[in-house]
Amino acid sequence: MKLNQITIPSLDVPKATEFYKKLGLILIVDALPRYVRFELPDGDATFSIHEVDKLPKGEGIAIYFQNENLDKVVEELQQKSFQFDLLPTDQPWLWREARLKDLDGNQLILYKAGENRKNPPWRVI
Repeated sequence: MKLNQITIPSLDVPKATEFYKKLGLILIVDALPRYVRFELPDGDATFSIHEVDKLPKGEGIAIYFQNENLDKVVEELQQKSFQFDLLPTDQPWLWREARLKDLDGNQLILYKAGENRKNPPWRVI
């Protein structure tokens, strides 16, 4: 099995589209105002946004974007006026993470994990 696509809900797909384009995703399907799909600069999975009347309740969605140049990427995004809730910080699970929210409150975690992404010291298999 291979991960193909993640789709998130949005109250305002056109505004969300601009946010994710500014983040660096590449728009490949434009069915505004209700749906868009992006490619990421690396990898084969796609990311899409669809319009909803109301957002899910609870903590929402957490989306992880891996980048081996995390600190540089965060600095570049700050220059584009992105506001981070957490600047790059080493975590006890051996990842370095920065966190921000998109316009619909979805949690975006930009991280660098290296070998520990799939093979932390506590891996069971």
